[in-house]
Amino acid sequence: MSTPDHPARSRMDRRTAIKWIVTAAASLPLLDRAALAATAPAANAAVGYGTDPDLLKTYKPGDVWALTFTEDQRRTAATLCDVIIPADAKSPAASTVGVPDFIDEWISAPYPGHDQDRKLVLEGLAWLEAESKQRFGNEFSSLVVSQHRAICDDICYLPKAKTEHKRMAQFFTKFRDLTSGGFYSTPEGWKDIGYVGNVAIEKFEGPTPAALKHLGLA
Repeated sequence: MSTPDHPARSRMDRRTAIKWIVTAAASLPLLDRAALAATAPAANAAVGYGTDPDLLKTYKPGDVWALTFTEDQRRTAATLCDVIIPADAKSPAASTVGVPDFIDEWISAPYPGHDQDRKLVLEGLAWLEAESKQRFGNEFSSLVVSQHRAICDDICYLPKAKTEHKRMAQFFTKFRDLTSGGFYSTPEGWKDIGYVGNVAIEKFEGPTPAALKHLGLA
């Protein structure tokens, strides 16, 4: 049964999402392809934005490519994002910073390989819903933490997954990479890992004596 999105899961604007997909592409080392190359579009027949998107433009639905997720799929994806990166004392949950929107943009993009990601992700989300209803009689987003873990434990580690779970373990690996790649491309993700770059300082006084010593320069 569909329920309204939680306020914390409101949609981000597409310009932000497009900027994010360009940034995060560089942080997903397991994607062995030129994901944003200006080559022939995939089966969803959108033209994309080539290799140089206009990041000052306000993109609207249909300007670059149609999105994939239905509201039900988006809710399932948001829940799984938060199973992978839940809120804690240091950072918010992945869904609250727009990671489901990033994943939707990613799997919808008309570039080489994204169509394969789309097929795998949609297959995996459908499996999660079917498995949730079979095991616990409820949709994935309505399960409690222990029930989420019971399902995800079967697919969270590909080398040890049972034969019947291998395909879904591939899905979980892909979804986990996209979730972490998206989350750690945000300011909240940077803060979570202690990254302090791109912060303006009033005066640059050069490397500290300890840094120079570490580099063998002092």
